[in-house]
Amino acid sequence: MAVAITRGTNDAPVASEALAEVMAGLPDLSGKLFIGYPVIATYEGPRPIDALWASREAGFVVFDLVEGTDWTGHDRRQEKLGNVVEARLRFHSDLVSHSDRGRMLRVPVHTVTFAPGVSRLAREADFPLANRTTLPQVLGRLRWTTDGADREFRIALSVLENVSTIRRTGGAERRPERPDSRGAKLRKLEDSVATLDAHQNKAVIETTDGVQRIRGLAGSGKSIVLALKAAYIHARHPGWRICVTFHTRSLKPFFRQLITDAVVSLTQRTPDWRHLRIVNAWGARGDEERDGVYHQFCTAHGVRYYDFMTAKSNFGAADAFGRACKLALGEATSTQDLYEAVLVDEAQDLPPAFLRLCYEILTDDKRLVYAYDELQDLGRGSMPALEEIFGQDVRRSSNLTSRDIVLKKCYRNSRPVLVTAHALGFGVHRQPGDGVQTGIVQIFEDAQMWYDTGYRFKDGDAGDGQPVVLARTSETSPTFLEEHSTLEDLVQFVSFDSDDEQTEWVAEQVERNIREDELRPEDIVVINPEPFSTPAAVGPIRALLHDKDIQHHLAGVDTDADIFREPDSVTFTGIHRAKGNEFGMVYVINAHECYSARYGLAQIRNRLFTAITRAKAWIRVCGVGEDMKGLKEEFAKLRDEDYELRFVYPTAQQRKGMRIVHRDRSSADIKRVERHKSNLSEFIEDLKSGKVYSEDLPEIGKEVQELLTVREGRRGDDQR
Repeated sequence: MAVAITRGTNDAPVASEALAEVMAGLPDLSGKLFIGYPVIATYEGPRPIDALWASREAGFVVFDLVEGTDWTGHDRRQEKLGNVVEARLRFHSDLVSHSDRGRMLRVPVHTVTFAPGVSRLAREADFPLANRTTLPQVLGRLRWTTDGADREFRIALSVLENVSTIRRTGGAERRPERPDSRGAKLRKLEDSVATLDAHQNKAVIETTDGVQRIRGLAGSGKSIVLALKAAYIHARHPGWRICVTFHTRSLKPFFRQLITDAVVSLTQRTPDWRHLRIVNAWGARGDEERDGVYHQFCTAHGVRYYDFMTAKSNFGAADAFGRACKLALGEATSTQDLYEAVLVDEAQDLPPAFLRLCYEILTDDKRLVYAYDELQDLGRGSMPALEEIFGQDVRRSSNLTSRDIVLKKCYRNSRPVLVTAHALGFGVHRQPGDGVQTGIVQIFEDAQMWYDTGYRFKDGDAGDGQPVVLARTSETSPTFLEEHSTLEDLVQFVSFDSDDEQTEWVAEQVERNIREDELRPEDIVVINPEPFSTPAAVGPIRALLHDKDIQHHLAGVDTDADIFREPDSVTFTGIHRAKGNEFGMVYVINAHECYSARYGLAQIRNRLFTAITRAKAWIRVCGVGEDMKGLKEEFAKLRDEDYELRFVYPTAQQRKGMRIVHRDRSSADIKRVERHKSNLSEFIEDLKSGKVYSEDLPEIGKEVQELLTVREGRRGDDQR
């Protein structure tokens, strides 16, 4: 056992460090110790708690910390602190019982004054005093003797951690009539993930000077953590200029709601949006809603601003934003301090130059926090190193112990859902073809990534050509995420003979989800993996839902560009807008388009991976024809292997072949290859027919042979 310590900020840094040292040295204690947290709203304004220990054995212990030797008035401070915490807990009806003595709080709240600078303290029963020596004895007298108190402890902890409501999908509280309905199961899931784990707590509360990175899988709580972190910083430092930014525009209302709920819970006041800004990464000219960090930088520094079309025209689509940011940084003769803290979500989808731009607009403390998912693009390596983005001095300005936080637990996707997404995204059971010896489309270059994303090698290792078995553990994929339904119900691949059959089935299933399963329309999303065909692809399903009087919308088309989810409405979307969002029931249509492709198969498989990982309960992968049957066969092999990844690890040569064959290519690259293939085919036919002889082109033959020899030599070097 050990106490998990999370360090925020308060006005007693010396006493806080002494408290942490003593608590860490008591191996028989368990639970969580928060320093400078929580912040609780009172009629006098936000009240930060010096420190709080949450323990199943002792209950909740609120510390009054004394920096010097003057502990007078500790009784009044303890009484006030106890009342503040108890009042916060009494708002939750499940924590209050009724008796002849009135409404009684079902969890104990104790108060202790800790004065490490005082050598001798009087012993007081009602208002305990402690120093370094006596604290173990004082804490040892605090006991929670109520039987079956685990549920109350978890509820109280989630209330104090301020996440008991904001993790849930927006809307009124669920009140399902049947305990076994999908609606009831979804409510139970939402209740179960309401408490943050230790890694998430640290990410929320521990804000360091310098750069801090938060990385984890989709569904590990990165966006929730950033929202709570922004709210906590705003509550503790209301005068600071804080910026929250991201890649996907539809996340703006999501962040606004999360942060509003958190700030109101902390302070009983709405956020001061003059100081706490939620803006897009790119931004554009116009009103405040269109603003963005890059646009703010250009305006503040008097450098040229590029909108997307202009940047694409000048720099190409592949790195339009990155080139625009680099140019702005290069043209700025000096930098302006625009913010005290910047928090960036979805950093894996943003160019490193944008992160550098965020770094430059910060005050001297350089409080930059960025969260990213290294698996959002399965074939890409890790984010660039800190020095590569921010320069060699970055480590001296960053707190090394708190700079990197890895969120390994996935709280959105159950083990079967997540492993299915990885198996299909990597192509673990895909048949070989396309000029390579393995059917695998892409794989991690660094085997450590498997551990970082919550897998363990159950058998074998990542040696070239070695058979391996990779499995997720209950530690990284909590079992409650899959225990609410059968494995057959969690994940289904459904193949159809025609588009009409797919359309009718999806519409019927959505109607059943709403009419019979007690799901809300906003619990359901229909995703088309091909972004450009989405309006036409989802049209027939929407028409059937219209006939069934079921409200629905196409995100970004029927709604404002920044709006993704609508109350009482089923969401239809392409894959790009789906990023960063989650739903209880997910339907992926036209999945057959992700089975195979002449070009860019890795990117296309990534779309399927992203679509599947939107599901926090159930996923239905639908498609038409032989290609869908092929995807279904890949899934069937995974299901029969109990959702473990079993495959032969590709060799270095095979990995290089994957990168070449399945790489993403521009339209110009594709046209160039097709032109060369056409010309080569014509040349070969002329050779076969005798219209052209090799002796007619001796120089070309020699040059081609030399080029092939050089390339084969390079491949040999790569293998060595």
